[in-house]
Amino acid sequence: MSAHVPEPVGGFFDRVNTQDHEALDLFAADAVVDDWGREFHGLDQIRAWSDREFIGSRGVLTVESVEETPDGVLVLGDWRSEHANGPSAFTFEVDGDAITRMTIREG
Repeated sequence: MSAHVPEPVGGFFDRVNTQDHEALDLFAADAVVDDWGREFHGLDQIRAWSDREFIGSRGVLTVESVEETPDGVLVLGDWRSEHANGPSAFTFEVDGDAITRMTIREG
């Protein structure tokens, strides 16, 4: 990674970038992924979404900047996959070692 990303978010992207589906183990059981306004609740929905559009589409993020904000950890970077490409903003809410929410928007 080109910028220091705090854990567990750093480990999440390390795994995502190698298409390691165990990256999803870093989500809390009741986590939410908000992908451009489409919300996926719980691990089953998150896994199904990821299989189609995230890890399953061979996604890789090149991190350009990281900022800890009142809303969580903001990671900006260039996302490349078989599903979508371009500048992306990922905001993470974390509770201890678990990701509780990941919000994806244009970066």
